[in-house]
Amino acid sequence: MGQQPAFGRRRSAGATVVSSTENVDPALPLTYLENVSKLDIITLPDRKLRARSAPVERVDDEVRRFLDDMLETMYEAPGIGLAAVQVGLPRRMVTIDVAKREDENADPNPLFLINPEILWRSDERAVHEEGCLSIPEYYAEVERPASVRVRYLDRDGNLQEIEADSILAVCLQHEIDHLDGILFIDHLSKLKRDMVIKKFTKQAKIAGKPAPL
Repeated sequence: MGQQPAFGRRRSAGATVVSSTENVDPALPLTYLENVSKLDIITLPDRKLRARSAPVERVDDEVRRFLDDMLETMYEAPGIGLAAVQVGLPRRMVTIDVAKREDENADPNPLFLINPEILWRSDERAVHEEGCLSIPEYYAEVERPASVRVRYLDRDGNLQEIEADSILAVCLQHEIDHLDGILFIDHLSKLKRDMVIKKFTKQAKIAGKPAPL
């Protein structure tokens, strides 16, 4: 998700994390970002954005390195959420950090989600303005469930659950949509969606980029 509208902290306003393990490490320091690589974010109308991401079978050092690269890419974009498919790898991995969104003076406090699954959505709904790093400079209001509960593996492979509302709930739903090949513009009317796709398809043709979705 883009920086302007919407992602999450292990413990933040609007979020409660429940661990299935008894010994969970505290929030990780950002020292592991010292030796990371920035990745290329693919944009509309690249067909790869419509790929359904496959589960991560094992959380190992290679997965952790890629998550670190994703986080650095997200921060530099700048954005507050990123799915692995947005950088060309269709695997079910997401990085989120809504700390700055909630408080401009807050320190970075990232959330890593591997194989995230929405267990519950509230009946109550809310409307938030959303943007996306893969649809640059386009924002629109989207209606989604106001609260969600998500189960996932963290960066160490521990099973976790998080309950979220407000902007974190939006970000979780937005990024998990990406893992299923769904873009936030798919929640808009067909007319608005078609206009956005047409605009980015035209830009892609001028730039010689991949065929439209």
